[in-house]
Amino acid sequence: MPKIKEIERTPNPDAMRFVLAEPLTNGVTRSYENSAEAEHDELAKALFSIENVINVYYVDRYITVTQDGKAVWSDLLRKLAPPIRQATPQLNLDTDEEVHATKEVLETDDPRLIQINQMLDEQVRPYLLADGGGLKIIGLDGNRLKVHYQGACGTCPTATTGTLYAIESMVKRIDPDIQVISV
Repeated sequence: MPKIKEIERTPNPDAMRFVLAEPLTNGVTRSYENSAEAEHDELAKALFSIENVINVYYVDRYITVTQDGKAVWSDLLRKLAPPIRQATPQLNLDTDEEVHATKEVLETDDPRLIQINQMLDEQVRPYLLADGGGLKIIGLDGNRLKVHYQGACGTCPTATTGTLYAIESMVKRIDPDIQVISV
């Protein structure tokens, strides 16, 4: 049973990040945007059963829960804590290869896409994780790179402005013609 060490605010006012005393996963990231996606995940399913929860994202010792903005955090935190404390560590999970990039992106031979994914792994995703979220590459359609924010980043006002602009600036060093869009 994981012990909640800290509860942290994220840049997204509708998301909170729980820091656990011990790991919940072995580095495997789980990202769910609705209860249907979480059907086979006991922790995520339990969290989605709580009114106002719209997103669950977790990896290692971190769980980020996003609400719809209609709940008072002090009340919601009291409801979220028990299922998190009751969660069973999942230290033998298989990696979800497509959590950070679609199969199309992972199997590409496009050097731009390979370089972009590596750059995101090294320079962007660690910072998004620190804020309770992540980023998935959906694909490169011509010169339009489609990305999808996860966890706290999914509904964060700064993700679609400042962060997206910063990512596009980095990507333009790889190819100045690429435009980054959030989907």
